[in-house]
Amino acid sequence: MIAKIIDGVKISASIRAECKARVERLARQNVVPGLAVILIGSDPASTVYVRNKIRACAEVGIRSFRFDFSADTEPDAVIETIEELNQRADVHGILVQLPLPLHFSLSRILHTISVDKDVDGFHLYNVGGLVVGDTVFPPCTPYGVVKLLEYEGIPVEGRNVIVVGASNIVGKPMALMLMQRDATVCICHAKTRDLAQFTILADILVVAAGRPNLIIPQMVRTGAVVIDVGINRLPDGRLVGDVDFEGVREKASYITPVPGGVGPMTVTMLLSNTITSAERMAQSFARSRIKDLASTST
Repeated sequence: MIAKIIDGVKISASIRAECKARVERLARQNVVPGLAVILIGSDPASTVYVRNKIRACAEVGIRSFRFDFSADTEPDAVIETIEELNQRADVHGILVQLPLPLHFSLSRILHTISVDKDVDGFHLYNVGGLVVGDTVFPPCTPYGVVKLLEYEGIPVEGRNVIVVGASNIVGKPMALMLMQRDATVCICHAKTRDLAQFTILADILVVAAGRPNLIIPQMVRTGAVVIDVGINRLPDGRLVGDVDFEGVREKASYITPVPGGVGPMTVTMLLSNTITSAERMAQSFARSRIKDLASTST
């Protein structure tokens, strides 16, 4: 068996075409989705990520606003900027690029962002909403994984899903999103004993541990769907995931490559969330206008 490769680049392009059409529909209401991106410091990887996100916004017609702060900036200055952006009608999404300098409180920064503009899905309201199935903006990477499964027609209901990695950004929300779709989910993490005894049971294996080649063929059930969220740079400069791609590909039914699998979907779902925010605000404005007109006519 040779697994089918899930082409995240191709699927991402399809979703971005849908995003562009949604932006065009908003334009007919004189609404242009806007994303504010805040970068603190000059971390090379973060700088590249921000540049890519801004480029992706331009591709689909989202207006972007970039705010750069030096690494020694006082947190209150960033908080003040976020509070101002919360009030701006032309900004529908606010993203603070992670990681932050050590003197910043991540929770304080994330909780300052308005729930209505939390397009990264990290606010406590959106995280809590995952538990009851009522989140406004799903976290972008897990959301991207769900979309990959949907586009490939891979059923989730009733399947055994093993998530390797328990981070707040990927592992935990991934598990909650798949549980909402009636999967049976188990989360493994750094202190899980005998990881293979869990992974071998997976119909769908999602790996987001940040360890290159953690998952080898002996740990994967024949015919499993393997989603590799990890991205690691080896000493020779190569980018690899958390899964031994060539080995596991010979046992799995579907597998995502690194790069070119989950990665492109993360930015794409950020675009989708930003457009969703603009659509919600446009609908809210329309409802308030109708209400005002009704009250005036009476």
